[in-house]
Amino acid sequence: MLQMDKPQKKLEVSKEISPYWKDGWLEMDRVFDNFRRDFERSLSMFPHIGVPSFPTSAMSCDIIDEGDKFIINANMPGIQKDEIKLNITENSVEISAQHKEETDEKKKNYVRKERRETSYYRTLSLPEKVSSSKAKAKMNNGILNIEIPKVTPTPKSKGSSIPVQ
Repeated sequence: MLQMDKPQKKLEVSKEISPYWKDGWLEMDRVFDNFRRDFERSLSMFPHIGVPSFPTSAMSCDIIDEGDKFIINANMPGIQKDEIKLNITENSVEISAQHKEETDEKKKNYVRKERRETSYYRTLSLPEKVSSSKAKAKMNNGILNIEIPKVTPTPKSKGSSIPVQ
């Protein structure tokens, strides 16, 4: 008896990184933001528990490749230069700082003490080897500027002007 071959269905394989979240990571961020908002709202109904504090800002950094050196600009408001620790290896920069402030106010019927602490920590990977012994750092108006020469300078590419149509 002769059997006819039936056409077979081809299975389609999705190549998405996150197939469950159709819009990718932005959708996942939105879900977590909504969860956090609802969680904080539910805790605020209980006065004895309070709302936990989530960090809202971090030290922002710019890394600029100048060809023969890297320039790193880090925003560190409220930090003094003697409160900063830098550790530079041949391919990374570790920046940390801690600032503590305490004020006391004593008057006839009360005493008020306030404490404030600010700390920053960031490790930045560098794409090329650098000479850590020749690095320079300067603090100016809350911005830490670090210049680190490269072991092997990268030649700057020549740009070309392109007309916009």
